[in-house]
Amino acid sequence: MWAAKFVVHHAGECWSLFLAHAFTRAARNPPASPSPSLLANSLLMECRQRLLKPPRALAWLALLTAAVTLALRSAFSPAPLPLATCHLVSPLLVGPSPVNLSSSPPSLKEIRKRSAAVSPGGLYRPPDCNARHHAAIVVPYRKRPTHLRALLDHLHPLLQRQQIHYRIYVVEQSGSGTFNKGKLLNAGVREVVRDEDWSCLIIHDVDLLAENDLNTYACDACNPRHLAVAIDKFEYRLPYPQYFGGVVAVTPDQYRKMNGFSNQYWGWGREDDDFRVALSGMKVVRPPVAIGRYKMIKHQRDRGNEENPYNFEVLNRTELTWHSDGLNSVTYELLSKERAAFYTHLIISDSPPPPSKKKKKSFMY
Repeated sequence: MWAAKFVVHHAGECWSLFLAHAFTRAARNPPASPSPSLLANSLLMECRQRLLKPPRALAWLALLTAAVTLALRSAFSPAPLPLATCHLVSPLLVGPSPVNLSSSPPSLKEIRKRSAAVSPGGLYRPPDCNARHHAAIVVPYRKRPTHLRALLDHLHPLLQRQQIHYRIYVVEQSGSGTFNKGKLLNAGVREVVRDEDWSCLIIHDVDLLAENDLNTYACDACNPRHLAVAIDKFEYRLPYPQYFGGVVAVTPDQYRKMNGFSNQYWGWGREDDDFRVALSGMKVVRPPVAIGRYKMIKHQRDRGNEENPYNFEVLNRTELTWHSDGLNSVTYELLSKERAAFYTHLIISDSPPPPSKKKKKSFMY
């Protein structure tokens, strides 16, 4: 017992000695200060001289030696150097690459093997540099599991080659009612910007796969970017000048400025043609056709997403309604939020469309 008390007493002296050396060195910071190993040896030699007087203190000395050595290493080891900013053009890019749609998409287990660097919730940060771009990938979705697996398997490696800090959000409309892509996107964007402070929003259809990783998934500081310029379905041409669908990149401020998308496009059609970008004083910028190439996964139109001729009427009223119909007026309920293995899954409440308007009969007098 006496040995333990003796060692504890002198251990305190040794610890005080260590702190004195540490603070003196930190205050003076001499250019030729001794290395941590030399300093540790000198301190331990002095402690041994104090502790070795009683022979039964040897066991306690071993513990003290380990503690002092560990403390010195942590106190004097150099701080890790900060990561440099990633290259302006990533050295990992490969350019145009074929997209094979003939085979079935891989299973989630296979995707997990290929995307080991992805954190839960579909989050990725470049390990060797600080990313220049911070993007939330927002995928409007309902009942397309095969397409979703194909997109995840294709998109995660592409974004990692671009050295982007990103998270993939799959925003799903619940129920089996009529699909409303615009409303789903408005609700999804609200939840995404609450989740994290993203500088860019990439709105991405689940059935489009990029053919060229030079098509950077990043935003323009001034104007919305339309990335899906050339889709194989349209013979790799822009189908018409006002087309703004497939894959687009907007900053949160740009999305607010254009008031998102209309909440009135129930079913398929016209939601990609809404010209509120121009009405809000911005213009659409696009990459060259050779870079903005995409393949579309062939599929039949989903049940509940049938073409709605009433959407033409909604489109024609855009100039009158875009200020009040959009992000600032969307109503919804977030039913669930899950950090899945490769994406963050948001389920948004389903709501019935307004009753269809029948045309009034005209009478001749």
